[in-house]
Amino acid sequence: MDDDIQDILDAVSRPSLPQRTLDLQALTRAWVNERTSPELLPYPSDLVDRVVERVKTQIETIEDRTATMDSKSNFTLVILQTELERFKFLVRSFLRARMAKIDQYPHHYRTLSLQQTQSANPTSPSPLLSHLEQQYLQSHQSLLSHHYQSSFLSTFPAALQRLDDTAGGISMVDKPETDNAVFCRVLRDAGSVEIQGEGGATEVDLRRGDVWVVRWSAVDEAVRRGDVELI
Repeated sequence: MDDDIQDILDAVSRPSLPQRTLDLQALTRAWVNERTSPELLPYPSDLVDRVVERVKTQIETIEDRTATMDSKSNFTLVILQTELERFKFLVRSFLRARMAKIDQYPHHYRTLSLQQTQSANPTSPSPLLSHLEQQYLQSHQSLLSHHYQSSFLSTFPAALQRLDDTAGGISMVDKPETDNAVFCRVLRDAGSVEIQGEGGATEVDLRRGDVWVVRWSAVDEAVRRGDVELI
């Protein structure tokens, strides 16, 4: 209850921030989370769409001002260009981090994406992959399968040519290591999680402002909800 009251007081006392600033903060957080987490996180489609549209508008503004540039507008153009490059860097690095995970675990993420598509409903959370990422994943898998098939798989018996075989209780599909340790900061009270230590498992409360080093599997849901951020 005290934390809820404090949140209200903070919201009242804190000046409202423009959407541009809020989007920059959200994009930076998504970028850090994606680069730090072992698993692919849900694609923030609304955020990325707003940022991409803002980048397009900024480019048009810079081009228009450059055409009529004088000595007074030079400094303004420098500021606009600097802000533009910051957004472009974050978007590129964010997408590259996601593509690296798709390249590393293509079969795993294709299965998860299909499962989410089949169970999709109007109130479902953000999709795991964007439309372009799904296209990239399909092309990547097709090229990889064709390469393996022409290189060596064609010489194997038909029963041994599948790249996603799970026969005999052994899966050939590589998956992210969810027990890797991550550094995280608690943004909102997120309940309790189990931490493995030398003396065995211990339950700790994730309280606002705390910083922890924990297994990714212990905080993955809290990160997806936005209650915890990776650092």
